[in-house]
Amino acid sequence: MIIRHEGKEPKIDGTAYIAPNATICGDVSIGKGSRIMFGAQIIAESNPISIGENCIVLENAVIRAAGAGKLTIGNNCLIGPNAHLASCEIADEVFVATGASIFHGARVGSGAEIRINAIVHLKTHFPEGEVLPIGWIALGNPVRMFAPKDHKEIWEIQQSLNFPDLVYGLGERDDLRNTNKALCKTMSERLGTHRDDEIVEV
Repeated sequence: MIIRHEGKEPKIDGTAYIAPNATICGDVSIGKGSRIMFGAQIIAESNPISIGENCIVLENAVIRAAGAGKLTIGNNCLIGPNAHLASCEIADEVFVATGASIFHGARVGSGAEIRINAIVHLKTHFPEGEVLPIGWIALGNPVRMFAPKDHKEIWEIQQSLNFPDLVYGLGERDDLRNTNKALCKTMSERLGTHRDDEIVEV
């Protein structure tokens, strides 16, 4: 489904393929020879999404650009099933495996491989040609890689990145209850803009 959002509709090269139940919404450009497969969701809200040439976006991947910035994917990239990308920059020839996540403000260098269920966290610069192991977390610039068991060490770095402010503009982190209340109010307003979306093509 191709959807116009806030007056902007996707620009899809004629040689690209969009599966019938994929959703492409808003200011999205998709290059030559790219394939967007079944159930994939590509949603540009307050920032654009650019997908290069010969990219493969597999089943049920979610690619979203909102308040934290644009999202770009270079040429010859594979985005695996159930992967999640948000307001990040992906260079050419990157492999993002099944269930991997790349978060707001992150950059992944060319030829990198982000393996199954791995995470490239906020504002992280992941080097070209590097491999992030299955389930591991990359964090920082310069990057450090952590096993999932290293939660305390990860949180020491992550806390200073202030996710609620970067992604939702909430300022300083409050206690969890108040942060969640403010977050849901902000997201309700932002996502409410979809009420006026127009389906361009089914």
